Amino acid sequence: MQIQAKNFRSSKAYSWLKTILSYLLIFIVIYSIVNWWRQPVMPANPQLELTDYQGQTVDINALSQQSPVLVYFWGSWCGVCKHTSPTINTLANDSNYPVVTIAVQSGDNNELGQYLQNKNFTFTTINDEEGTIFADWQGQVTPSYVILKDGEMKQGLTGIQPLWSLKLRLWLSGVV
Repeated sequence: MQIQAKNFRSSKAYSWLKTILSYLLIFIVIYSIVNWWRQPVMPANPQLELTDYQGQTVDINALSQQSPVLVYFWGSWCGVCKHTSPTINTLANDSNYPVVTIAVQSGDNNELGQYLQNKNFTFTTINDEEGTIFADWQGQVTPSYVILKDGEMKQGLTGIQPLWSLKLRLWLSGVV
């Protein structure tokens, strides 16, 4: 038994496994640092009562008093958002967590409405035509996400996020 363990440690398989795990650890550290650096930052006095592209008032602060709210910054022009927005639509339709999306520089209300209709997106959408809301949050990249609970930012993240990760983050924001 001891000889087999010694042979494994000196084998090519062990060397490859050790290398792969080292690179994975380096990737996770770099990804976490970059994500932390690029995440949105909550303004000192954020505007949390907004009007969606259809003229309806959306009070994100009030929604966040009941449960964590996912705020998703995206753009119709954003290549990565073409992959993340269907996930957000699923989350908005199939979970108990409110989702409010902010379309950054994606045209006027008519253009945005047409885009949403063509893609069959039914999530609540605020039209940030000039990008001022995104700028207030010091947004750097789309897609970006913010989780709010009780009017406070609990998490900020960027990039592609799988559905399970978003659900887990929302759940954790509600219990912590």
